[in-house]
Amino acid sequence: MAYPRRRHQYRHRFLPAISAISAAILFLFVFISFLAPSPVETDHIHRARVPLIFSRRVNNDVDEGNEAPPKFRVPDNGGVLHRDIWSTKNSRFYYGCSNASSQFAEAAAVTRPDRYLAIATSGGLNQQRTGIIDAVVAARILNVTLVVPKLDQKSFWKDVSNFSEIFDVDWFISFLKKDVKIIKDLPRRRGQIWNPYTMRVPRKCNEQCYVRRLVPVLSKKHAVQLTKFDYRLSNRLGEELQKLRCRVNYHALKFTNPIREMGAKLVRRMRTKSKHYIALHLRFEPDMLAFSGCYYGGGDKERRELAKIRRRWKTLHNPNPERERRQGRCPLTPEEVGLLLRALGYDRDTHIFVASGEVYGGESTLAPLKALFPNYHSKEILANQDELKPFSSFSSRMAALDFIVCDESDVFVTNNNGNMAKIIAGRRRYFGHKPTIRPNAKKLYRLFSNRVNMTWEEFSSSARSSQRGFMGDPKEVRPGRGAFHENPACCICEDSEAKKNTGSVRKGTGKKSLPVRKDVDVVDQNTNEEPEWSDPDEEDDLSSQLGNSLYNETSLEDDMFSSEEPELDELLSD
Repeated sequence: MAYPRRRHQYRHRFLPAISAISAAILFLFVFISFLAPSPVETDHIHRARVPLIFSRRVNNDVDEGNEAPPKFRVPDNGGVLHRDIWSTKNSRFYYGCSNASSQFAEAAAVTRPDRYLAIATSGGLNQQRTGIIDAVVAARILNVTLVVPKLDQKSFWKDVSNFSEIFDVDWFISFLKKDVKIIKDLPRRRGQIWNPYTMRVPRKCNEQCYVRRLVPVLSKKHAVQLTKFDYRLSNRLGEELQKLRCRVNYHALKFTNPIREMGAKLVRRMRTKSKHYIALHLRFEPDMLAFSGCYYGGGDKERRELAKIRRRWKTLHNPNPERERRQGRCPLTPEEVGLLLRALGYDRDTHIFVASGEVYGGESTLAPLKALFPNYHSKEILANQDELKPFSSFSSRMAALDFIVCDESDVFVTNNNGNMAKIIAGRRRYFGHKPTIRPNAKKLYRLFSNRVNMTWEEFSSSARSSQRGFMGDPKEVRPGRGAFHENPACCICEDSEAKKNTGSVRKGTGKKSLPVRKDVDVVDQNTNEEPEWSDPDEEDDLSSQLGNSLYNETSLEDDMFSSEEPELDELLSD
């Protein structure tokens, strides 16, 4: 009987220890639960990656003595890069040159007196701009008189502005008079308003296509209107016609005086705050994210909201977020754009102008970007409501103001590859190769995903390496590659003599260049050098859900979309 009693005593001896261990586990569980964030979802965009670990402020508001510093910390300064972050290498050796050659006959000698071409543009401001440019070239191909294009007043953007309310129509007609005869309205026919014959040409139609399809109709009808004139001209044309495209885009299309004056005022206000500034075309609107099919870590709430928007377009396939991100088709979050810019050497004192519509997630989504760049501006911040009142009811006029401030910036950053991004990138190449940053999303995806395991120095070094060929340097894109409006290679000449003698600096723009005509008079020219970047990596010509990818890739044609859903085309292209 003694043996069972001893075993019973051993059992009681262990009970206090078991109770203590259980109590400790329970206490640890309660403590962890207390520290864990609330499961309630907010509107903040949480990338399905490690959140940013912010560095402490320089002002030492928080005592860091008792806290171990995190591994990934963003410094306040931009680091020592041994280069000028506000200019591109060798830019002084290249200049815009789009004058016609002596072989290009003047319009008066080739225009048929009884043939008229009218066009109806489509989409937002910048998509319509490409249509206007191509309309001039199409008229020259056909040797007909062009009627001033009609702007789209019924699309998603719902802007009732006409051509003369956005662009200086008299300047447009006058500047191009030697290339194409342009009139404001069709003449009356037998005393009646002349209604032209309407038709549509296929996208990417080349010179022979226009002659074959339109010359017989013009011979019979004399006046033709081409409808939904978007991407209706081939990206690849003869050099003389490409140079005509440049003359239209960079010289003939000039915003009206009220738009230019307000744009110049915004630029001056940015300049009074800082010698240099960055302009960011963010495009992080709900519709854009829904189209992309990407996931940003917002849980079921994000999935429900974006899926509801996505259902408006029946042609979109089921999204594969991980594949889209691997292939570089997901726009960067505002936080990621900010991290990239800091890695490229722009410190937290840099002033940044953001051109954007409604940002998905609102202020909580923008908060990390504003923490990285507290000097954050938009046209609504720079100007009061009374100043913006003549423009605020018209999406194209507001877009024109953003266009001017972005075009005049020292550094332009685009988070998409829509028409505004392409046109501004091309203008900046033509007018001096000012830095234009396109995030290399395909490489940056892996970098952002793995940043928790890196120091800031490792991250920033890898980010700079990933961006080689995506910074707007001369000749970083091969001639003929990408949309012509983005890479107008035949309109950019090289001053080879000055380049041979690197000690001499080319003055002016060369004998063959047109006078530099900008939309505003505020220009800050910076000709300092920075070390040479390597050539860009070969980009995959991958097709996206509606043609070529919208995000951070250079497409082979400017015909980005072949959708039968006009609203989707119009929304995404600008």
